Amino acid sequence: MTSNEQHPSDEANPLRSLTLDQLRRRTSMKWRTYPADVLPLWVAEMDVPLAAPVVRAVTEAMELGDTGYPVGTAYAEALAAFAGKRWGWDDLAVERTAIVPDVMLGVVEMFKLVTGPGDPVIVNPPVYPPFYEFVTHLDRRVVEAPLGADLRIDLGVLEEAFRRAVTGGGRAAYLLCSPHNPTGTVHTADELAAVAALAERYGVRVVADEIHAPVVTAPGARFVPYLSVPGAERGLALMSASKGWNLAGLKAALALAGPGAAADLARMPEEVGHGPSHVGVLAHTAALRDGTAWLDAVLTGIDENRRLLTRLLAEHLPGVVHRPGEATYLAWLDCRPLDLGDDPADVFLRRGRVALSSGIPFGTGGAGHLRLNLATSPEVITEAVRRMAAAVD
Repeated sequence: MTSNEQHPSDEANPLRSLTLDQLRRRTSMKWRTYPADVLPLWVAEMDVPLAAPVVRAVTEAMELGDTGYPVGTAYAEALAAFAGKRWGWDDLAVERTAIVPDVMLGVVEMFKLVTGPGDPVIVNPPVYPPFYEFVTHLDRRVVEAPLGADLRIDLGVLEEAFRRAVTGGGRAAYLLCSPHNPTGTVHTADELAAVAALAERYGVRVVADEIHAPVVTAPGARFVPYLSVPGAERGLALMSASKGWNLAGLKAALALAGPGAAADLARMPEEVGHGPSHVGVLAHTAALRDGTAWLDAVLTGIDENRRLLTRLLAEHLPGVVHRPGEATYLAWLDCRPLDLGDDPADVFLRRGRVALSSGIPFGTGGAGHLRLNLATSPEVITEAVRRMAAAVD
């Protein structure tokens, strides 16, 4: 596999393109949840104009009235080409893919195929809060296998969780977050191969949420698709252009199956494919096919912002522990040394007028932490840290 996640780009940094006044005209969750005096650095939306190929694809669809139902494999073919060039993964089988409404709804459909009501689903907290919400709403039960102190998968803890999950029979699944949200950890090929071996040993089905796969920013780091590692033949994965190109409002994702899971994916009801937006499919396809230069410019900007945040925290909030991640545009901050209680995000919102994601919903290991969205301008990050520092003076 190649290791060049990011390539030089002549494009200007999209994170520097929009003013706060322009951004506040948006009507999405990030910009309408809090009053106008609050700086929103919480939910995973980027402060960027869309990539030109995406705008063209959607504009052409509007002009043509091309707003019907999705069909075909163009999205999967674009992802396969992207995966080959970006990750050196040449084995993404288009015939073992299916369009689903979005990644988390796709995760739900995969669980319906490989587990039943009341069955356990293992997760690695601290982890993306909807992992808990969607699993329990589906009438599955969450089994935690917390990350290690190094914020990586603890294979011993994971094995024990697998063992407990399958005790007494029944079917178990493991919801793998790769790259990991909120820590930005990129799992290595060896780690993923070890996960696959454990899953096979205990009969646990792996469902990998790989929505952040395009957003690997650290030099030298590389994303490894779960289905590409030895032993992952019975795995399932979900991918999307949503996070990489800021397309959350244009619903479309892909479910992928290893060769040993092809029959499972084939059992997914046909009507699930009615949920994605046709315009969303067009947008995601254009992003993967023609939007890599824009993506590289964004990744460069995120990497610069991550380094900026590290410097600002060292200067203004030296008590905050920040281990810069290798992926995602999110920063996981340990604020326990500040003695702000279990929910420092609430303190920074009330006293500093900065909206951040509370660590508590991320599960075990989340109390005293918060998540900060780096996908904004350097000026906004600088102002946010200034406000946060003032809030604890």
